[in-house]
Amino acid sequence: MEVLGGVDSQEYERKHTLSPACTGTSVLGIKYADGIIIAADMLVSYGSLARFLDVERVAKVNDTTVIACSGDVADYQLLKRRIDEQTHTDNLLSDGFKLSPRALHCWITRVLYNRRSKLNPLWNTYIVGGREQDGKPFLGFCNLLGVFSRWSSFELLMNIGLFLRRSTYRKKTNAHMRSSYMDDCLATGFGSYLAIPLLRQRLEDIARGDPSKLSETDAVQAITDAMRQLYFRDCRAFNTYQLAFVRADGVEVRGPLQLESDWSIAEYVAGYE
Repeated sequence: MEVLGGVDSQEYERKHTLSPACTGTSVLGIKYADGIIIAADMLVSYGSLARFLDVERVAKVNDTTVIACSGDVADYQLLKRRIDEQTHTDNLLSDGFKLSPRALHCWITRVLYNRRSKLNPLWNTYIVGGREQDGKPFLGFCNLLGVFSRWSSFELLMNIGLFLRRSTYRKKTNAHMRSSYMDDCLATGFGSYLAIPLLRQRLEDIARGDPSKLSETDAVQAITDAMRQLYFRDCRAFNTYQLAFVRADGVEVRGPLQLESDWSIAEYVAGYE
């Protein structure tokens, strides 16, 4: 029996991916009056090496739905092929049915749950955006755990905080830590810490927390500012990015776009030499 480096080849083939190799960083999404906007940069890193500078991580699914992904690019390509196959089948049937963003979000959640239950997860976090049949914008988040929640991310954090303060409910906390939910603004990766507060603040200041009062211009500015902050502070981020718009008239993907950055503040940073 062939042995590779002292390891049985059959045993070697059965090993699952324990950590991603080529990865993409944060994806951002926000609802606004006419639909949704999703943004992601085009850098794929091999560990800490900026390996590929032109990889598209935002994709159009159909005329009402877009998807974007952070995490392992190979796993994203695998799932994207499955989605393309289903979209192609829908087109061949010619029955007028199109995969809705909510249905796609639910399906991805189930696929991720199935794979991680087999201890062979897809190492990704997805943002799905689009417009429902009634015209309402949809924005959903799901990660490799694939567990659905009816709460938004803000409600989730509030409920977790409430349970942690009450020792009698401490054992129930894990039951409420869901990994798939919908919200007015979403982010993956490092953006969950840096970009979400900026997007929520802009949504509150301009539209009083109501996405239907947020114009496209303001939404684009909010997303662009958040992407710029990630470029400044996330060592895996990049200044070339894409924007996807889902409106009543269809899907538009813009890019590659360039962030305008200003590093003059660097001379004031001291103590890290």
